[in-house]
Parts: sequence; C-alpha cells; structure tokens
Amino acid sequence: MSRSTADSARSDTLPTPKERRRLREALALSEEQVAEAMGVTKATVRSWETGRSAPRGRKREAYARLLGAQEPEAPRPAEAPAPPAPERPAQDPRGREPQGRAQARPEASPPQPQASPPQPQAQASASAHVRPKAAVKRAAKPPRAPSPAPAIAPGPARKVPPKPPERLKPVAADGAPAEPAPDGAGPSLTPEEAFDALYAHAAPGLVHQTYLLTSRRGLSHESVERAFHHAWEHWPEVAQDADPVGWVRAVAYEYALSPWHRLRRAHKHPDAPPAEANRRALLGALLDLPPAYRRTVLLYDGLGLDLPDTAAETEASTPAAANRLLHARTVLGERIPELAEPEALHRRLSTLVAEAPAATLPAARTVRAGSEHRARTWTRAVLGVTAALIVVTGFTVATAPTRYIPVNAPGETVNGVPVRGGPQKLGPEDLELRDRLRSEPNPGPERLVPAVG
Repeated sequence: MSRSTADSARSDTLPTPKERRRLREALALSEEQVAEAMGVTKATVRSWETGRSAPRGRKREAYARLLGAQEPEAPRPAEAPAPPAPERPAQDPRGREPQGRAQARPEASPPQPQASPPQPQAQASASAHVRPKAAVKRAAKPPRAPSPAPAIAPGPARKVPPKPPERLKPVAADGAPAEPAPDGAGPSLTPEEAFDALYAHAAPGLVHQTYLLTSRRGLSHESVERAFHHAWEHWPEVAQDADPVGWVRAVAYEYALSPWHRLRRAHKHPDAPPAEANRRALLGALLDLPPAYRRTVLLYDGLGLDLPDTAAETEASTPAAANRLLHARTVLGERIPELAEPEALHRRLSTLVAEAPAATLPAARTVRAGSEHRARTWTRAVLGVTAALIVVTGFTVATAPTRYIPVNAPGETVNGVPVRGGPQKLGPEDLELRDRLRSEPNPGPERLVPAVG
C-alpha cells in the first residue's frame, strides 16, 4: 500500500457525530474554539456534530487529530529513525518548558512505552499544531471554559439500548429467520430486507412515542410513515449510520412537532383523552410543556438516553438540554405531585413508552412503494416545470424584437383645448381709431414755446 493510500484511509476514520460532540466536551473545548482552530464558522462545527455534514480533505484529517481520534503520522520510510532521546515534558504553544520540570527530567534514560491512553491535555497539545496562529492567539489569553451543565438528580441505573442493527435480521416469507451465509459471516441483507427489518422493529414504537408527544393518533401515523419515506429516499446514509433508529426517530419527531400542523383542520385539536385518570393527567401535563422540553424529557426519562445523546438529537448544547430537563421535571412535579421525584417520573415514562402499541401500520413494502411513487411524482413535477420554463424562455427569445421600433400614432382630433389667452382681436372702430392716432400725432392745440428774452 502506498503512502497516499494509507493517508487517505487514515483520514477517513472519523467518529460518529455524537462521539465527536462527546470528545469535544471531554477536551473542555467550546464550539468557538474548535471553529477558530479549524478555520470555519461555529455553524459548520455544529453541522459536523449533528451529522448534517462532514469535513473533507485536510480539514477532515485535522479535525480527527483535534478530537484525538487519529494517531499522529509516522515518519516516512525514507527518513532515518532518530536516536532515542530522553522523554521531554510537553511544551506550551510558545515553545517554553513548564517551570519546575527541567530538573526532574532524567539524564539518559530511554523512553518508556506508555501503557495508559493519552490524556485530553496531551491530545489538546498535539492538536494545537493544526493552526499555529490560532493556537498562539488562544494561548495569549486564558481559554474560556464551557458553561457547566446543571446538576441533575441521579435516577435509577440506565441501560444503554443495544444497537438496532444487531437486532435486525432478515425474515423469510413464511416468518422464519433466514439462513446465514455459507461462509459464516452472517446473513447478507439486501437494502429492501434491511429496510423491512428496521421498519418492523422501530415503526410501532415510534408511532406510540409520537402519540405521547402530540396526543394525535392520525398525526403520529403520518409522522412515522413520512419519516420512513425519507429514510428510504436516503437509505445509503441511513444504512451507514451507527443508530438508524435514532435517525428515523429524529425525523419523525421533527415532523410531528412542526407548528404548521395547527393550520390543518385534521390535526388542529388533540384526540379525546384516555379514560384512565393517571394516564390522562400525565399526557395533559406533557402537552402543557413546550415542544422542545417535551421532547427532551421523553428522550431522557422515557427512552433512557444519556444527556449528551439527548442534547445531540435535539440539536442543543448539553447545558441547554439539562436546563430543559430540570424545567420539565419541575412542571410535571407541580402538576402531578407523585411524580416530583426523578425516579418516579422515570419509572412512569419508561412504563408508558414500553407499552405494546396497538397501531395498525401498512406493510413495509407499501411504505417503500409509496416513497418511490412520491419521489417519482416530485421528479416528474420538477422536470415538467423545468421543461415549461425552457419552452417559455425559447418562445420569448424567438419572438422578441431585436431593436426598438418607435410607434407613429395617426393624427387625431383634440377636443377640450382652452381658449388662447391675451388681448382680444380689434374691431373696425378700434382699427379706425388706431389709424387716426398714427396719422395725426398732435391733434390738440399747439404747445406754447417760451421765448428767451
């Protein structure tokens, strides 16, 4: 394998979006500091941590080194290996050794292999070489520590749910599990089989969860079906995701909690509340919470996700998710006194989420066919509109004049013109008087001219 192939393979190793967020918080780095070190904006870093985008090229490799998910590059084979040197303490970005360690350095002891994993401080110092100017600028001023998350009362021990892909197995037509491959590497799933297994595993629970968020059964069915339509359209991305159930769940929650559904007559009002008093009180208290707080408490106390995963799925910071959770617990405790303790709320929500859903869902093949039909319909509509625009533009170009031709309007009779102003026309008497005055300039008596004596 050549060096370029090895570099490209090494640069492709990036942790999952949720793991990127956890590593950044473990290094006590804020989004602003990571954005400054990588030379990007804060919104770009947030997109990397939510999985909407991923760095490429050199930024991908630098981002992996910054998070400590990639080992530093080994020296080139052409270079002679340097002689073993005594182990030196880490230097600050200005190149000076910390005081008090120069005397404790051994004189001629060979470097000992480190059995413990690198600490966050060593990772941060190694990642400071990503952008030297930014590192020196940050070293000149003390780094701003991220705001700590509020303390949350410890609940019962949470079990991390197993990854859905491990529980997804192809099902044969008669309902029996498919036989494994002859090579012993496990059953090979086609995209259709993997989608059907994911749908059968996650769809009923997601319908029940979206109903708890909205109290609208029709909207919950529509949200889950739309989420799986979207998942089948982006199946290569969903199949490579570490948590495909979380991918579909985020899309379903976003659609179910959209405020535009209030304008629709079918989903304007919630369904009739359940007959059980405790269940009715809990659903009513959940509906009184804002959508973001409702979603946070359901993910954390209902599904058992940890706080960083809850914050990542709701696209909020960890302190913001913690504040939402504390506020939701306070409101629910005020409305229902027996749920004032976090353990009681966690048990009630876990039991409510784990109930067997009684939803009747369409078959997975129907959902896939609907997604493909919807994609074909939108594609044809876009192509039709584009063709219509091309035809209209071509017709306009063909019939438009190449130069301006002035319009010579024919003569028309103009009415309503006002009378010309000025003195009126002279009559016969006026003309006679004028002629007389001009012919006889001195009609009166002769003037007396004084004599000079």
